[in-house]
Order: sequence, then structure tokens, then C-alpha cells
Amino acid sequence: MIVIPDASVLLKWVLPGDDEQDGDAALALRDEAVAGAVELVVPQLWLYEAGNTLARRFPDQAGELLASLVDFGLTEARLDSRWRTQAVSLAVAYEVAFYDAAYHAVALVYGGVFVTADERYVARASRAGSVSTLRQWRAR
Repeated sequence: MIVIPDASVLLKWVLPGDDEQDGDAALALRDEAVAGAVELVVPQLWLYEAGNTLARRFPDQAGELLASLVDFGLTEARLDSRWRTQAVSLAVAYEVAFYDAAYHAVALVYGGVFVTADERYVARASRAGSVSTLRQWRAR
């Protein structure tokens, strides 16, 4: 099974402290990937989105935390017209940010599931299919 985790999920793998909501669910997804039960694929923008959050919230640790994510060796979806077109369609149809729709578009094009901690996104775009909240993913 192919899973497309967004930055909201990936960041829970490295953020300091135990106060991250659904952090255990994010770690369980990571462990499934390590065990080979799921394949993780992300759009190339994941690095910029995660890096932006880390630099703002944890400026002294951002480089080290981002390196930990990069070292995981996530498979990056090549930017092509299929998922770019799909991302634009999702952003327009559901009035969501293009960068959020990019993860969802990769899931649709690759036949996977987009997993996000952003419950508002899922509420807006769930009719497009192939999307799950992190909490729902854990409950499956």
C-alpha cells in the first residue's frame, strides 16, 4: 500500500516532546514503513514545508531535525503534469491550498492514500477520495 504523509505527519516523527497530538499514530505509520508494510511517497515540496515549520518553531534544532527526516530516504514523486493538474483541480474544487492538494494529488495519481493531521482539509476534500486523517488511519 502506498501512503502519502504530509508535513503535519512527518514532523511528528522528529518534534521534541510528547505533546504532539496523534504523535503515536504518526510514529506507528513510520514503523509500518520501516517494516515494509507501507510505501511512503511524498511530493518534492515536503522538504520546504517541513523546513519552514522547523526553522520557525525550533530554530536552534531545525538543521538537525530536518536532516533526520531527509535521512529517512522518503521516495519523492517526480513533478509531472499528471499530479500537477490534479493538484490544481483539487485546490480549485475544494478551495484548499495548492501545497496541501499536492500531497492529495500524488495519492490519487499513485493509487495511494494521503494521510494528514489536518482534519479541516479532509473535511473539505474527502469527496475526492484517497484521503484520511492521521487519527482515522490509526483506527483502521
